[in-house]
Amino acid sequence: MRELARIVGDDCTVEIDTNSYSVPRRLIGERETVAAGEVRIRHGMREVAVHKQSEGRPQRIVDSAHLDGVAGRNGAVCRPAIATPTAPAPLPSLLHPLADYQSV
Repeated sequence: MRELARIVGDDCTVEIDTNSYSVPRRLIGERETVAAGEVRIRHGMREVAVHKQSEGRPQRIVDSAHLDGVAGRNGAVCRPAIATPTAPAPLPSLLHPLADYQSV
């Protein structure tokens, strides 16, 4: 069994032998201890993720619970639709023929 130090990437994963394994999003940028074989990821003394080591390469092994709170985790980032602004109808008292403006 190997023990490695890895930094959690922006995609909530650590890389081992070209495979990516997910960790909870709150650990992005943190240095983690990774034990290869059965992939066990520790933050300090606490185990934060366990994955079966992938046989193939390159694979992405993700526990969807690790992505809670990540924008776009279920596909594209969803934004509420923005209504197209409509101009209010002009008041009839403000409408004048162009000839009125030319005479001024």
